[in-house]
Amino acid sequence: MQVILLERIGRLGQMGDVVTVKDGFARNFLLPQGKALRATEANRKRFERDKAQLEARDLELKTEAASVSSKLDGKSFIVIRQAGDSGQLYGSVSTRDIAAVITEGGFSIERRQVLLDRPIKALGVHELRIALHPEVTPHVTVNVARSPDEAERQARGEAVTAKALTEAEEEAEAAKRAAKALFEEGAAPAEEASEEEAETGEAE
Repeated sequence: MQVILLERIGRLGQMGDVVTVKDGFARNFLLPQGKALRATEANRKRFERDKAQLEARDLELKTEAASVSSKLDGKSFIVIRQAGDSGQLYGSVSTRDIAAVITEGGFSIERRQVLLDRPIKALGVHELRIALHPEVTPHVTVNVARSPDEAERQARGEAVTAKALTEAEEEAEAAKRAAKALFEEGAAPAEEASEEEAETGEAE
């Protein structure tokens, strides 16, 4: 389906561009959200007539978004979830969950504004973007942890999963084994000498 964009949309085009999109995308998102019009002759004339008003409205929205972005950019939000020792969540953190926690933090965000390729399924600090406006996308971090204390440790860069702890333990064990091997190599000649002395003494 061909549509006329009423605002800039990433990967599609700028306001006023006539683009071809999938019918489902147009019917389920662009048209009902007021982001585009069907590319008919009547709608082309309508766009030209309303262009100045649309541009003024877009500028107003961009200014508002920039104001919110200055406060939101760089913020960190904590999401508490249950997870196994390996750090895998029992479930996932979706765009709906992220929008809810950011809204609780004092910012009005909808799930469709959360730019997330796939749900978060592991503990950790995850960076993502929020689409306040097509040209305003601040970055935030979502700290997914099993408790507030664990979230603080993750924020400091500490490992909290069993896997990381096991790796540390393995390194310690490797160091012990290496030290033991060195000790045994150093002790072997002395042991051999004492055995030779014992045999000599028995011969005499």
